[in-house]
Amino acid sequence: MDLPVQTYRVTRADLVRYAGASGDFNPIHWSDRTATGVGLPGVIAHGMYTMALVGRAVTGWAGAPDAVVDFGVRFTRPVVVPDTDEGTEVEVAAVVKEVTEDGLTRLDITATCRGEKVLSQARALIRTPR
Repeated sequence: MDLPVQTYRVTRADLVRYAGASGDFNPIHWSDRTATGVGLPGVIAHGMYTMALVGRAVTGWAGAPDAVVDFGVRFTRPVVVPDTDEGTEVEVAAVVKEVTEDGLTRLDITATCRGEKVLSQARALIRTPR
């Protein structure tokens, strides 16, 4: 069973706010010059910010934050965030892989940006919504 796709807009302003909250002020998250100077295609979102967006989708599907039992991802491709008002979008989709006898639901998750997967092995275990 497929779960409803969740779409999240990501702008440079979001990256600045996340940097302030996380303390991660690495210039690859705000300076095109630095990002391209180290071989990136441009400013990229913090990996943990991308993971948090996916976690937000999982929480929504689960119905409550405390219904998320386990959640993990591997980062495979950066989310490049252009210096525009629109920024970019991360789309998060999930498929129910299993509902266990003890009332847990296993999700396989896909996160994409501009049609490319940005995470691999993204999975969650949630208490089955009632």
